[in-house]
Amino acid sequence: MGLMPKAEGRVRFAGQDLLPLPAHRRFHLGLAYVPEERRIVPGLSVRENLRLGLVAAKADIDERAAIAEIAETFPRLRERLDQEGVTLSGGEQQMLAIARALIARPRMVLLDEPSEGIMPVLVEEMGVLFRRLRDQGKTLLLVEQNVEWALRLADRAVIIDQGEVVHESSAAALLADKDIQDRYCAV
Repeated sequence: MGLMPKAEGRVRFAGQDLLPLPAHRRFHLGLAYVPEERRIVPGLSVRENLRLGLVAAKADIDERAAIAEIAETFPRLRERLDQEGVTLSGGEQQMLAIARALIARPRMVLLDEPSEGIMPVLVEEMGVLFRRLRDQGKTLLLVEQNVEWALRLADRAVIIDQGEVVHESSAAALLADKDIQDRYCAV
């Protein structure tokens, strides 16, 4: 999302080179980012953290309808809309970070290590959510070390090593190719 300087190469989305664009312009093209560290704002409720996603969007989105839609998608958050966001469990905070990205209705969501530090039961719940979002036509780009989990969710798999694409295939093909997994995906 433009938070680190690039060494070389290009990244294109919606026909535009993203590298010269600041993060807010990338967001307005329809990209949303869920960072590994979640960045839930202290002192704000779950509802107020969700509103931040709408403020950033500057789009004509009805706030009540958007929050109701998010509450339907994330039942755990619906029960905690008035609770301070930073008091949620790690998994619930991750869901809040994802919900905050989704509320602006982006074309693509970039997720950095969404399963990191999350209880296994919530990781599986997140997997169900990601499959549902995929089935609704949302594009998700996962950067994930939990390789088997990610491949079971994904349609496509790309392995980047030292900034270079070294493998690209269907997720099912990579899931079946233990040699490639051992070479590039061992942690």
